[in-house]
Amino acid sequence: MNKLGIIGAMTVEVDIIKENLTDMHCTERAEITFCEGKLKGLPVVVAQCGVGKVNAAMCVQIMCDCFNVTHIVNTGVAGSLCNELDIGDFVVSQNAIYHDFTCQAINPAYIVGQVPGLSVRFFEADEALRSAAFAAAEKIYPGHTRIGTVASGDQFVSDKAVKNQIVENTGALCTEMEGASIAHTAWRNGVPFVIIRAISDKADDSAQMDYPTFEAMAAKRCAAVTQLLAETL
Repeated sequence: MNKLGIIGAMTVEVDIIKENLTDMHCTERAEITFCEGKLKGLPVVVAQCGVGKVNAAMCVQIMCDCFNVTHIVNTGVAGSLCNELDIGDFVVSQNAIYHDFTCQAINPAYIVGQVPGLSVRFFEADEALRSAAFAAAEKIYPGHTRIGTVASGDQFVSDKAVKNQIVENTGALCTEMEGASIAHTAWRNGVPFVIIRAISDKADDSAQMDYPTFEAMAAKRCAAVTQLLAETL
């Protein structure tokens, strides 16, 4: 039977989902609370991993090792890197990449996002999960979903020059702080994954003002998409 791991970085990104679990019981590991139960009849485990790549990767590995998940969804908010993506719109991951990983000082042949020793630079999302996530997002907010690259790094992007550099290096549609490490860890474990992000800000000079205003709205929309996705597994 399928078991879905649902990961969000912040409380607002997972609390709505946990409120809809039945038969819920929680376990703490590595200071992360993992809540198991059923969502729309599907066995799930939900966790708030905390902000940043290390927290996110650790959460995925625990889900794989201790909770036997068969699929992973990362839900949450992101900054837009694309003029056509407005606040509240959705991005579903075609793939994910690190925008802050570079070894070019050691070897100029390495390009941004390329991790030495890995056979891939972009971590590809599962095709079936991607299609299901897109369909769910379109039900929540028709005509406002894009499929593309999610770029991750350990920084909140609020500078137009930084934003433009990320786009140039990765071609991503949005930027956040966990998706690529979740994708990386799921890929290493052979677990299908997808990232679903709702836009909370424009990742430019307006980001510090927009983010606190729109974070909750974007997170709620993303949680609603995740719950619809659970019905398809």
